[in-house]
Amino acid sequence: MPHLIVEYSRNLAGFPEAQALTELNQAVTASPEIADEADLKTRFVVANSFAIGTAPGPRAFVHAQLRLLSGRTPEAKRDLSECVAAVLRRLAPKPAGVLVQLSVEIVDMDRGSYTKERL
Repeated sequence: MPHLIVEYSRNLAGFPEAQALTELNQAVTASPEIADEADLKTRFVVANSFAIGTAPGPRAFVHAQLRLLSGRTPEAKRDLSECVAAVLRRLAPKPAGVLVQLSVEIVDMDRGSYTKERL
């Protein structure tokens, strides 16, 4: 815990994943909600097959899901959501003529059923 999964559509070629990984990890671990920076696991997933709506036209997306153990306040979740969005807003490719949708979701993980070990 926590897990940050960033998905984006394949038509956003040139997404600077390495830079985004560094900046996202720095932004999230700067939050007082994250006790140990080594707990954050971040990854990118490229959606090779996707559809956005039904109308024709070039569209793309970036969606981040930050999964945290339950118990955070709505304000803390909003702050984390905005810090993730700020990095992605700045770094996501914005191809000319393409509508790019950005979304960030904070998901509570159930503390009672979550298991984690360091091996």
